[in-house]
Amino acid sequence: MDTNKDYEKDTVTIGDIAGENTSSITSLDNDARINALTPEEQKKVIWRIDVRLILTLGFMYCASLMDRTNLGIAAVAGMTRDLQLSVGARYSIITLVFFFTYVLLQPPATVVLRKLGPKLFLPGTCLAWGILTLGFGFVHEWHSMIPLRLVLGVLEAGFFPGCAYLLSCWYPRYELQKRNAVFFLIGSMASAFSGVLSYGFMQLNTLGSGKNLGQSYGPTAADPDAPSGRLPGIAGWRWIFIMQGLLTCAVALIGFVTIVDFPENAAKSKGWLNMKFLTQKESDFIVARIQKDRSDAIAAKFNLSAYLRCGADLKVWGFAAIFGLTTTITYAIAFFLPLILRGMGFSVGMSQVLVAPPYVLAAVVMFGMAWAGDKYHIRSPFVIANAVLAIIGLPLLGFASSTGARYFGVFLATTAANANVPCVLTWQANNIRGQWKRALCSATLVGTGGIGGIIGSTVFRSEDAPGYRPGIYCTILAAVLIIVLSLAMDYKFWKANKRADAGGKAIEGLEGFRYTL
Repeated sequence: MDTNKDYEKDTVTIGDIAGENTSSITSLDNDARINALTPEEQKKVIWRIDVRLILTLGFMYCASLMDRTNLGIAAVAGMTRDLQLSVGARYSIITLVFFFTYVLLQPPATVVLRKLGPKLFLPGTCLAWGILTLGFGFVHEWHSMIPLRLVLGVLEAGFFPGCAYLLSCWYPRYELQKRNAVFFLIGSMASAFSGVLSYGFMQLNTLGSGKNLGQSYGPTAADPDAPSGRLPGIAGWRWIFIMQGLLTCAVALIGFVTIVDFPENAAKSKGWLNMKFLTQKESDFIVARIQKDRSDAIAAKFNLSAYLRCGADLKVWGFAAIFGLTTTITYAIAFFLPLILRGMGFSVGMSQVLVAPPYVLAAVVMFGMAWAGDKYHIRSPFVIANAVLAIIGLPLLGFASSTGARYFGVFLATTAANANVPCVLTWQANNIRGQWKRALCSATLVGTGGIGGIIGSTVFRSEDAPGYRPGIYCTILAAVLIIVLSLAMDYKFWKANKRADAGGKAIEGLEGFRYTL
């Protein structure tokens, strides 16, 4: 058989798909674009995509997480004293303001991503916020942090929803969670090892010149006998921002070379040594897989009113609420865990280093759930299981009397919050059709996640140290609400699937499409 002739004769082109309104999920079962590659060739293409796409996005997200959550690490490294952040709610304010611009700009940012393309938008914004992060290392007054954090929110607004949207464009529904998990796992390693990395950067505090950048030290409530004075050179906490900013810029520059475009443009996209990423046949194969899975491979022409009307679907906000409740816990731990560990009696160095082990466990659990979720086509049971794990871990963290029990609670709470992120991302992506609808959903999901960040950054207050009970109560409530909302969504999806099985209304306008529970 001459597969190339068959391919030329029988294939449906990308241009044809852009205008079609496929009414049945089974209409492309024998698509010549899929059969044009042997099974071995298909595996090699998918592996090539995995390595290039997921690793690039993962390391850029790693930089993103470090740059938005390094305040807690810098705070215990001397920033609190130098900028007098312990006065009133100053620390909570500079943590909070990031999310104002971060949340507001999510929906337009995903539209800009689609128009400009990920090859320019994602590394471009990454480079910009890397340069901005450098500026944090040269701040002299606490209120100067406020405009910097606002601009950081502007620059990072489109990154995470853009990554989630781009990944969903490349993979069928039941191959997505493992990829989401690896992407988020690489990023969450920033939270795991940024404490260790930052402790190393702190050791640079004897380098540099300029007394105005020196780190002051003296008696504190935790260490009333400490001598007063000023270290020479640039303070250690400033090096945290400077070095992490430089790392971000380096990752962004690599991203300009390695990031990939949307599947339909992959045959035109050049990267490594100016070579095409995929051939036209390989690009059409990827598009055909998505078309077979959910018939929305190519974006229709943008229409603002149609884009906004996608928000009338209640499940969009159900997923957004679940994600926001999840990130309430995630951000609270990311911002305040070093301070909580410091309050347990650990030294500055140990409170930074001990951040890592819970995130390592979270990574293992995260990938295990992703593997099982893709294999058995289930999502919500893992979302609910993580919420239950948080309900067990958070009271241990907040109320246990021994340090060992509290630290064990850190493991459970950190694992539950972080493992749930790819679970919710994939559950949402599995139950949404249409390019622009998924773009809006990614924006609302991550935008509401930013609201979770606002809550997480305010419920743990300095005056509540060392127990932080209001914050513990709030995060426990968030975990309970995750369970309630997930069960409600499951009931809605179960009813819709049952109705479709009986010949009723097609789900998401596509015959054969079923919700994933």
